[in-house]
Amino acid sequence: MKAIRTRVRARDITESHRVSSPLELLFDLTFVVAVGALVAQLAHKVAEGDAASTVGPFLMVFFAIWWAWNQFTWLASAYDNDDALYRVFTLIQMGGVLVLAAGVPAAFAQQNFNAITLGYLIMRLGLLAMLLRTIVDDPDSRPNAQRYVIGISLVQVGWLLRLFLIPNDYIVPAFVVLAVLELLVSPWADRAGHLQWHPHHIAERYGLFAIILLGESVLAVTIAVQESLADGLNAPLVIVAVAGLVLLFTLWWLYFSEPAAEGLVKRRDRSYIWGYGHYVVYASLAAIGAGLEVGVKVVTHHAEVGEVVAGYALAVPLAVFLILLWLLHAPLGPVSIPPVATVIAAVAILAAPLTAAGIGLLGSTVLMTGITVALLAVALLAAHGPRSSRLEP
Repeated sequence: MKAIRTRVRARDITESHRVSSPLELLFDLTFVVAVGALVAQLAHKVAEGDAASTVGPFLMVFFAIWWAWNQFTWLASAYDNDDALYRVFTLIQMGGVLVLAAGVPAAFAQQNFNAITLGYLIMRLGLLAMLLRTIVDDPDSRPNAQRYVIGISLVQVGWLLRLFLIPNDYIVPAFVVLAVLELLVSPWADRAGHLQWHPHHIAERYGLFAIILLGESVLAVTIAVQESLADGLNAPLVIVAVAGLVLLFTLWWLYFSEPAAEGLVKRRDRSYIWGYGHYVVYASLAAIGAGLEVGVKVVTHHAEVGEVVAGYALAVPLAVFLILLWLLHAPLGPVSIPPVATVIAAVAILAAPLTAAGIGLLGSTVLMTGITVALLAVALLAAHGPRSSRLEP
């Protein structure tokens, strides 16, 4: 059994074999619930033909989910001592995630962010408790931790004031201001002393969250297929399901073809570009899952939205993912995915839904999958040739 309380000290950034702890993996499971609720609401609204009014709530709620996970991850990389108090404070944050997840439907249906704000507050209280321990126990890290506590607390007050003082007509501008302030807390804190995060640990944690989002896409497609099977199995349903699975597998392959750990070791100063940019990468992965679910509903005649709009529900996040994947890894070092091929693939994917008038949504979905697979093939050829004919072990 772990000690009830041990002193908090910044961990060694060169620590060997640093991997995600079982507690971090359990913590991530609560985000599966939150992201699942968000993807389900996005798919439902798009399938009803209400995509335009859905983008804002989706991006705002996803920011709350991602940012809470993000800050826990980076601070845990520096200060995780895994004693009983640390575990209890993590439990509090897990409870906050579940409250946030429960508030997702109301945020989409009524723009009611009460439960989401409450869940976010609970998460921040758990995180602040961890940081206060660092201030008390670790003099070397104290200046950095103090700024984190001040910054997080002030912005949290702003979120609460927004809830009670800002009318619904100004929700988006208020959100943008507060989100920018959230993003500024970390660089401001680092000016008092750099956070001692572990590059290999951070790279693994980000990869695990990407897998969670890909898993949500698999779940979204599975649920749509289950609902459609009530009318009987048919060829279009099988084709779109297989295309979705191949697409998700290809996206997994592309994401993990760019290992970030070594780049973060050599270029720690560029971690903000890589880390913050993942908001868009992760949001696009979540939206891809919703787009695939909408595609299944349209192909099986269980949606009101047109085929072209349904095609763009998949094409837009898919193109964004491919472009951002290259842009985020480029500052860390050589990227195996050629930039020209990436741009060509993204443009072709954005044009693919226009073919729905001739080949239907099913055909355009298969086309987008084929373009993504072709990009992976180009990346593999660029990474492994020209070389000698010797096979790699």
